[in-house]
Amino acid sequence: MFSAAAWTWPRVPPQIPIHWNAAGEVDGYGGRFAGLLLLPLTSLGLYFLFLVLPKLDPGKSNYEGFARVYTIIRNVFITFMGVIYTATTAAVLGHRVDMARFISIAMGVLFVVIGNYLGKVRPNWFVGIRTPWTLSSKLSWTRTHRLAGWLFVFSGLATLISGLARPSWGLFVMLGTMLPSVVTL
Repeated sequence: MFSAAAWTWPRVPPQIPIHWNAAGEVDGYGGRFAGLLLLPLTSLGLYFLFLVLPKLDPGKSNYEGFARVYTIIRNVFITFMGVIYTATTAAVLGHRVDMARFISIAMGVLFVVIGNYLGKVRPNWFVGIRTPWTLSSKLSWTRTHRLAGWLFVFSGLATLISGLARPSWGLFVMLGTMLPSVVTL
């Protein structure tokens, strides 16, 4: 992303699109820094945060039980950020990008992937659904995450299908993707 920002920087005007509404229309502009460097810097920060969290977690020994899944979750978030950055950069460079469709599809894929692995996340303080009852009971943790996994997959598929069929519905479907969070709390 940083290489793309360096290559793109001299090729774009000082004010560029940085935000799109649910219909895929530009509704926010910013400078080159916000448009070209904010997402790469955020992604880099997230990457290092994902590396540090297991060391800070009081339940750090549980990470060994889902190390592969944790790596997949970390990588899928960073990949998602990179995909969004690619679409944003393409739009900034003047290519026609249907952002409503693109974001719906990307969010759908993200939710499906996370949902597929959520049931394999072991109790910890930073990743997953952390409520007083899931943190105090391994059985509650396991059941909650298995249910949430299915709900995330369902919501992801709904968002993905919406993005493919009717991107203008993306906002409503994305609001529906909050269902897993609400139901599992």
